[in-house]
Amino acid sequence: MKKLKLVGILVAVVLIGGVISISFINNNIAYKVEKELCETPLPEKTELIESISRAGKLTGNGNGMQYFGAILIQSELSLKELDDYYSDHRSNEWEYLVEIQEGQSIDVIDNETLNFGKEINDAGYYIVYSWERENSLLKELDI
Repeated sequence: MKKLKLVGILVAVVLIGGVISISFINNNIAYKVEKELCETPLPEKTELIESISRAGKLTGNGNGMQYFGAILIQSELSLKELDDYYSDHRSNEWEYLVEIQEGQSIDVIDNETLNFGKEINDAGYYIVYSWERENSLLKELDI
């Protein structure tokens, strides 16, 4: 009886630990996307303001995990100049995307609210973002 109880407790601990660790692993993958953006050299006349990352079902329908990282920059360069600069860093169509940032809300996220902390009232702010391309079993787990 004691062995059965011990096995039951062990199974519960493993299951709970597994569920919790999946969340930490997914968040770590998203943080790596953010970190890569932060470590990419900035173009001239450009300043990094803040960065953010998120793992979850961020756009679209269905199951699955998406990994998102973004930086908020302030630049004297135009959108085209910034896009040309960051296009040199792209290895696929989901990396180093550049858009004008108006307000705190990150509009490329559909299924939840994600905001920058910086209050944006002026022109010259841009979001540079990437979606992770990593294929793993954890990507399919949407807990």
